[in-house]
Amino acid sequence: MSGLNRRTLLNAGAAGLALSMAPGALAQRKPGAGGRPGARPPNILFILADDLGYADVSCYGRREYSTPAIDRLAAGGMRLTQAYANSSVCSATRVALATGRYQYRLPVGLEEPLRGGKLGLDPSVPTMASLLRAHGYSTALVGKWHLGALPDFGPLKSGYDHFWGFRGGALDYFDHLGPTGKPDLWDDDREITAPGYLTTLLGQRADQVIRTEHARGKPFFISLHFNAPHWPWEGPEDAAESARLRAKPKGEDPLPSFDAGSLETYARMVTAMDDEVGRLIATLDEIGAAEDTIVVFTSDNGGERFSDTWPFTGKKTELLEGGLRIPAILRWPAAVRPGICDQVAISMDWLPTLLAAAGAGSIDAPQPDGIDLLPWLTGARKPEPRTLFWRYHNMAQRACRSGDLKYLRILGNEFLFDVVADPLERANLKERRPEDFARLAAAFRDWDATMLPIDPDAYTDGFRGDELPDHFGIRQSVTLPVPDA
Repeated sequence: MSGLNRRTLLNAGAAGLALSMAPGALAQRKPGAGGRPGARPPNILFILADDLGYADVSCYGRREYSTPAIDRLAAGGMRLTQAYANSSVCSATRVALATGRYQYRLPVGLEEPLRGGKLGLDPSVPTMASLLRAHGYSTALVGKWHLGALPDFGPLKSGYDHFWGFRGGALDYFDHLGPTGKPDLWDDDREITAPGYLTTLLGQRADQVIRTEHARGKPFFISLHFNAPHWPWEGPEDAAESARLRAKPKGEDPLPSFDAGSLETYARMVTAMDDEVGRLIATLDEIGAAEDTIVVFTSDNGGERFSDTWPFTGKKTELLEGGLRIPAILRWPAAVRPGICDQVAISMDWLPTLLAAAGAGSIDAPQPDGIDLLPWLTGARKPEPRTLFWRYHNMAQRACRSGDLKYLRILGNEFLFDVVADPLERANLKERRPEDFARLAAAFRDWDATMLPIDPDAYTDGFRGDELPDHFGIRQSVTLPVPDA
């Protein structure tokens, strides 16, 4: 990163922060690409990494390895510095991404994450895929679904014309078995086998779909949802590690093996994913589709144990910034100039944003909670006020960000942080700014009353009981009574 360092990136991300905004309606646009009359709707390639931390790619500050393909996307597009996941865990965010609404409006969104059972994304709920298909797009999901099992749920029931990937929450990169040892690789609704490293297979399949749909002449929407860099910790040369993990008894609990993984392995996993992103960028160039193809690259939640979440504290399953802040890049050469966007954004914004870019106009669907980001991505508007909310059943976590301030509640302990001046969330301002604390706490309660209540029987992942892990970075910074880890 020539001329950039981590402090520079943080300062750039702090500039022009938003304060408070109500959800907006979908933009009313004429048919065409982004409202350009007569223009063909743009293709859309939506790339979602799994458990990728905020600084896990080099254009966001990773130093131990480089990600040249993702960096190229950022250099040619808009890099968002204030992007959040809807949840600090997988399937809950995917509900919000698919529907454009807070996941807590649907029973499946209360699972943290979804772990079998009879819940799933109701096929009657409009999704990004179904709405784009109604607007003339061909649609395909390559990779991870994790929103419910057959026969009641699946990508083909929720707007995708084609599916090639896996249905559960994780998959071994070599033998393609799920955490309980069952095969989980599918071509549409047909179970298949395919030799090879999973990240490479997904990139190859997405490449085939791009070429096929481009030749057909219809605009395409392709969701490429990688497993990487989610557990199991296996790089492209780690087939022996795959065999070792498979030989260990796992029972029915899909928790990862704690004697596995390393920073070096994690680097190989991320750079293998970057190689596949590079493959697809090269294909778009080759077929002449790069100019009017929207490419989005982001993550489903904050990073796991080997991730770099700098400059934030916290990891996956936590509502500290490190569990929620994610990289997010949009490249659309025909309509978006390269640059940095400081507007606060969240996963559920992508549905109204991409529908607006497609010229879909008004839709027959529930009003999104997300907003159309195009005015900020195109530079037509400067960052504006906004308020966002989260909750997480494990450790009774609650959060509300409004402007620079963030209300956080964990195990009954309450905090107020300035996440711009104090991105590590160390200095509790609750006593110094009591009016702001009361305002954000009340805002959370009012919002929470409009969502489905927490289901005490829903699965929730994370630290169990009353323990508070050291990496919350709270005990060292406050005098409130906090349980010992």
